[in-house]
Amino acid sequence: MTQLADVDAMMQQRSSGKLGVVVAATVGNIVSTTPAVSAVFSLFLVPISTEFGWPRAVVSGVLLLTAVMSAIIYPVAGRLSDKLGSRRIILLGNALFAPAIAALALSNGSVLQFYALFALVGAAGAIPSTPAYSKVISEWFDEKRGLMLGVAAGFGNGLGSTLMPIVAGLMLVQFGWRGAYVGIGLIVFWLGFPTLFVLLKDAPARLAAIKDSNDGAPPAGAATEALSGHRLDEAVATRVFWVLMAAVALGAGCMTAIFTHVVPMLMDRSIPLQSATLAISIFALVTAGWQVMTGYLLDRFYTPKVAVPMFAAAILGLLCFQYGGSMPIIYLGAALMGIGLGAEFGCLSYFVSRYFGLRSFGSIIGVFYSVVIIFQGGAPVLMDVGFDLTGSYVTSVWVLAGLLLVGTLLIVLLPEFDSQGPEKGEEAIGA
Repeated sequence: MTQLADVDAMMQQRSSGKLGVVVAATVGNIVSTTPAVSAVFSLFLVPISTEFGWPRAVVSGVLLLTAVMSAIIYPVAGRLSDKLGSRRIILLGNALFAPAIAALALSNGSVLQFYALFALVGAAGAIPSTPAYSKVISEWFDEKRGLMLGVAAGFGNGLGSTLMPIVAGLMLVQFGWRGAYVGIGLIVFWLGFPTLFVLLKDAPARLAAIKDSNDGAPPAGAATEALSGHRLDEAVATRVFWVLMAAVALGAGCMTAIFTHVVPMLMDRSIPLQSATLAISIFALVTAGWQVMTGYLLDRFYTPKVAVPMFAAAILGLLCFQYGGSMPIIYLGAALMGIGLGAEFGCLSYFVSRYFGLRSFGSIIGVFYSVVIIFQGGAPVLMDVGFDLTGSYVTSVWVLAGLLLVGTLLIVLLPEFDSQGPEKGEEAIGA
């Protein structure tokens, strides 16, 4: 009886720990780069441009810089997390990211200094990021991995991107843009760090693997079985790695390009700003919510083909958005595109964990996010180039629709997940 009670207590403690990890990852995403930097940037664009007398393109150019810095740091942070555990790396990242944001208040009118400060923000923000939290969630959960990944990333980024601009706007009015950046830095630290310190834990299997690595001992049997899988070099040598990379990069890049151009695309058709704002809100909210739904469906049906109709929905949504003759059709298009973008991010971490395992998940997901963020940074620029050349977004829309179709077809080419685990079926993923 005593042994049964001990087992029951251990199971309850483990369940409580897993719930705490989900809460910590969700809060971590709330104060990550997307809500704390990208979502609030438009509020600061005009005040900074006006104060320093810079063209707006000079100010907004830092977004591409932060993307490049993140692309460099993602794989490095992921590899360190594989070797040392995610908890200490994420805590260090939060402690660096918060003051980096606050330091933007030190901008003195030098373009070089301004870009250097944002380079620090991009580098530091890539450490306590969505792929880092996805790594922890994947190591704790197997049966409900998709759902928990969706909750932490979708709900966390969605809620953060909704609330952070509101709070930043209030601080901007009260304290100016410098004071607002200091305030955001304080929120990132005081909301993020205590929550992460108390609730974020590395999975027992990861801790056992780290201990074995440090001791030079062989794997500790069942404790590290869940962390088997491919090394980064082994994953890169497979066909699935490149098919998945192309599908997600194309999809995420195209959908981000549309997302950043919702307002100008609609206003070019004489649609009022209020209606355009509602359309982008629908797009964003569906994107956040659909990451949760995508995870749930992947857990239930356990096949990559679940994502095919979601990716196809984005194509239909894009055409409805561009050619819809009424606002309900345009809003429907925004919702369908939200389904597509939500599926892109809902699938990425899950697919990587199922095809390549958890052994080097941090390193592999870091490479994926590096490529995706470069596509996200470059696709909107190319869309504007198309506008400058043709005088409208029509040509860009058809090009993006074609690329989305290619991405959808690539998902069809992905094999089924190996029920025995990625370490069992090298041939299943096309070595």
